[in-house]
Amino acid sequence: MTAKKRQKSKTREYIEVIVISVILALFVRTFVVQAFRIPSGSMEDTLLVGDFLLVSKFLYWFTDPKPDDIIVFKYPLDPSRDFIKRCVAVQGQTVEIRDKELLVDGRRISLPPQGKHVDSATYPLGTNTRDNFGPVTVPPGHVFVLGDNRDNSRDSRYWGFLNEKLIKGKAFVLYWSWRREARDPQLVKLDGPLLLSLPRFALSFMKVLVFDVVHLPQRVRWTRIGDLIH
Repeated sequence: MTAKKRQKSKTREYIEVIVISVILALFVRTFVVQAFRIPSGSMEDTLLVGDFLLVSKFLYWFTDPKPDDIIVFKYPLDPSRDFIKRCVAVQGQTVEIRDKELLVDGRRISLPPQGKHVDSATYPLGTNTRDNFGPVTVPPGHVFVLGDNRDNSRDSRYWGFLNEKLIKGKAFVLYWSWRREARDPQLVKLDGPLLLSLPRFALSFMKVLVFDVVHLPQRVRWTRIGDLIH
């Protein structure tokens, strides 16, 4: 074999490895597991802003969502966005909220261990669905979801039942957690002409990178890494 042919063979091997790796990565992301970052405080203090978690996408191939599962799903009002909430009731169950207390089939359900209420005010029935709601029965093929931060969550109390077809998977483990503050440097979006926005984006990226590296020891929530989600 000539040197030229050997070089072509090596190049082909590299290309095959890259293609197979990309296909495997896409397969895993599409069907097995997906990473998800917590962007808001609606699941505090179970999940915090800056938590990074893994979502099992194949679990619900074999079983249906159950009450107390923490699930990631496509937001019904904007399927391009992913939301994360706790399933509190499934099809056939009756959901009611009385003065902030959750009842499922007439039984009081306590807040999750790290769930919370942050507002002492209680809205009466008919003025706001946050604190008094229902009773309603979950229809077939749907679930009812709530955020653990009950006074600060847009969930089924506001936009209705969640179709199970929109569920992407069950959250099961935290693999990283980073505490970010409002005053931290932020990435600049790539808006407008690329030649004008790209330099601004690159500069902001370098600022964020340097800041994160310098402050990494203080900002990482080391004790949360590896925690199972429940």
